[in-house]
Formats: sequence, C-alpha cells, structure tokens
Amino acid sequence: MPRDHVETESAFRRRRIVVGFTLLVGAALLGVSLNLEPGDDRFYVLTVLLAATWAVGTLVAGPVHLGWAHTRSATRHARPIVQPVALGLLAVGVFSAGAVIVAQVPLLRDQVDEVLDHARFASLPVVALITLVNGLAEEVFFRGALYAALRSRQVLWSTLFYTLATVATANVMLIFAAAVLGLLVGLQRRVTGGVLGPMIIHVVWSMSMLFLLPVLVS
Repeated sequence: MPRDHVETESAFRRRRIVVGFTLLVGAALLGVSLNLEPGDDRFYVLTVLLAATWAVGTLVAGPVHLGWAHTRSATRHARPIVQPVALGLLAVGVFSAGAVIVAQVPLLRDQVDEVLDHARFASLPVVALITLVNGLAEEVFFRGALYAALRSRQVLWSTLFYTLATVATANVMLIFAAAVLGLLVGLQRRVTGGVLGPMIIHVVWSMSMLFLLPVLVS
C-alpha cells in the first residue's frame, strides 16, 4: 500500500534511541519471566510489565499506523482484516502439524512443555489474557515502532530483532517460533503499511496455540 507518513530526522533519531532502550528492557523481562519456575506468582507481574514495556516504548517512540488493504473490487481501501485472519489460521495449521512432529522428539517436546507449564500451573484465564495483551503489545512495538525505526530491509531486520529478543528465554522452540512468526507478520506489515494485520495474525496464532499445543504435544 502507498505510504504518506514521514518523520523528520530528529524524530527518527529519537525513535531509534527509544526503540533500542525498550528492546533491551523488554528482552530482559521476557527472559526472566519465562525462566521462572512454573507456578511462581511473579510470572503474572513480569509478563504484565513486559506488555507495558512494549506499549510504553511504542508510545514514546512516535506514531504507528494501522495500515490499509485493497478491497475485492479494488476501488477503495479498507482496514486489513480478512487476509490477516486467513494467514493467522494458516499459521495455526502449520504450527499444529509441526507440534505433532515435535511431540515425537523428547528434547523438543520438553522445550515446548517448559513454556506450557506456565499455563498448566497458573490460572488459564489469566494466562490467556496475558497472552492476548502481550501479543498485541509485541506487534505494536516490533511491527510498529521498531519497524519504523529501520531504513531498509525492514522485514529482515525486524524479524531478526524479534528473534534475538526471544533468545533471552534460552528456549529453542520459542526462538524458532519467533523467527517464523516474525517473518510472516513482517511481510504483512510491509504489504499493508501498518500494525493491524500483524496484530490480528499474532492474536489468532497465539490464542489458538495456547489451547491446541497442550493437546497436540501430549
């Protein structure tokens, strides 16, 4: 989609500084929260702080845009909804098939179980809410503030930074998931010029995986 939003050089430099600081703090919080023992009440606090970090960093960095998509008639533009939902469901299907394979490999299955244990030993409705809020906050930051702070190859670099932030968890399966999901939502960001499409994809994927993965890996 055509873009008409530009920033001054001073606003761009400020965005980069804020994004860099937010990325470091967010990665640290992500690593600490997911390396807690399952059932630790600090998990709730840290994951809420994590979502707040992504959101506040985005607000301070500068404006983000929802983006647009072509309608079927191609005579006007509309907010991207149908395509992101379809892509999100496609991602769910691919990851579900992968989960069935992962379940046969004890080392990889253990990595998935380490993440799922935070839901098993906690209040599932609360974890679902945290998953929803963090998914939205991640997309607003990584495909909004951070993406806009890049001059070129935004899809590649935003995916790389998203994946590197997940390295703090020391969980191979989470890192792999971040790389694949990051590429998908990054491409959607490039196509639509905004964060709405990536947000929808991420929410459809993350909420589905929260409830499907425990069944698939067992």
